[in-house]
Amino acid sequence: MVTLRVFQRQQVEALTDLDQISELLMQPRTLIWLDLEQPTATEVALLHNEFGFHPLAIEDAIQTHERPKIETYPGYYLIIFYSIEYDADKRALHFLPITLFVGANYLVSIRTGPVRHVQQTLARWQGNGYVPGYQISSILYALIDGIVDDYFVVLDMIGEQIDDVEDAIFQRGRQEIAGEIFTLKKDLLLLRRIVAPERDILNVLLRQEIRIFQPRELTYVRDVYDHLVRITESIDLYRDLLSSALDSYLSLQGNQLNQLVKVLTLWSIILMACSLVAGIYGMNFVLMPELEQPWGYPFALSLMITIAVSLAIYFKRRRWW
Repeated sequence: MVTLRVFQRQQVEALTDLDQISELLMQPRTLIWLDLEQPTATEVALLHNEFGFHPLAIEDAIQTHERPKIETYPGYYLIIFYSIEYDADKRALHFLPITLFVGANYLVSIRTGPVRHVQQTLARWQGNGYVPGYQISSILYALIDGIVDDYFVVLDMIGEQIDDVEDAIFQRGRQEIAGEIFTLKKDLLLLRRIVAPERDILNVLLRQEIRIFQPRELTYVRDVYDHLVRITESIDLYRDLLSSALDSYLSLQGNQLNQLVKVLTLWSIILMACSLVAGIYGMNFVLMPELEQPWGYPFALSLMITIAVSLAIYFKRRRWW
């Protein structure tokens, strides 16, 4: 699906005639946003024919597993950013890459699926929702800012899961806790691999190698950069919490095993003491007087019970169980 929008002040006009792109590019005060969702070969060819994008840049744009990055070409930037959503039911992260070609008066976005930030950006533009001015940089800022703001929502959901895991560590019968911890650590690792390069992207934009943002707009870009720094620090903090939670879980499991071994050892000592009595009277020597006495058997049993109870009381007083 292809959508061509023309921005003039607070007015947004959707066009269907893609042949007008060449004429619109010649009008510096007219802003163009070409949005491509799952572009066809014809639409990809449009990027080269109308905008003159480099073939390598186009190749990067249509790849689905490119890492976040920014590349500088004559007159425009190639930016690969990621929209991230968290499925609370399946407890899984979903990453959707968005490729952006940013020029002086145009923005081309390429994506493989629906991204709600596109409509949100249009709403912020038309409603002047903290969009700094009416330049192509304003559209870029609004789009990236909306994407980054959603990262906080994803982190909050992951944080709630970490709290649940920490509470469940001390509950018996939760053998799957270790698996949940490793899954969360993997999600956080994937999230950091996305956020850390995106922070570098904002660094390049702030350096103004190609003048996209006006000096008064750089404050807004720094704000998004600060958000990415905070998100990166939160990810590292959550990873440390999960490592501590895993150590606590393994320590608790080890303590429970040690407790079990200690109880079995104490019972073994009691049974060994009773076996000693039974072994003595099982030697069947002729000159053992208790063998011919009618009270011999009750005496042996009473002796075993007395030894067992005495050992149990001794262990209890020493708090060994």
